[in-house]
Amino acid sequence: MAKVSIDSPLAEITLRKYESPKGLEKRELVRKLCLSLGLLQPGDSRDVVVDVLQVMLEANKEVTSKEVEDLTIANRKKYNQPMLGIAPSNIRRQLLRLRDLFIVEKITNNYRIKEKSKLLALFEENIEKYYLNSIVARVKEYLEEIDKEF
Repeated sequence: MAKVSIDSPLAEITLRKYESPKGLEKRELVRKLCLSLGLLQPGDSRDVVVDVLQVMLEANKEVTSKEVEDLTIANRKKYNQPMLGIAPSNIRRQLLRLRDLFIVEKITNNYRIKEKSKLLALFEENIEKYYLNSIVARVKEYLEEIDKEF
């Protein structure tokens, strides 16, 4: 039997461009950010990550995962969203996804927006300068190698 290798990326990022965010209400603004950063797929009805990020932004302080869960449920009720994806395990999973994108950090058993910074600063410092540059540099290595070989 032939051995099949699985190519696992060392890093990946999805970025999308949408229309200008001017005039959007809060939840829709956060939803478009989640779509833009690849945290949410277009047409995905499972969008609890939007509420998790919104409550983290509105909390503006350290909160426990239980507090995030309670605030997320309240936010979904406020915006008449179905109560899907609100299990504690899923809320923690969404917090981990936000941590992986350098938006949220965990301090002991609490979560907060990383370094209490503005999201633009976090994006520029962590994603644009570090993460994206390293991915682009590696793609360029492949391009150079392809140019040599072909």
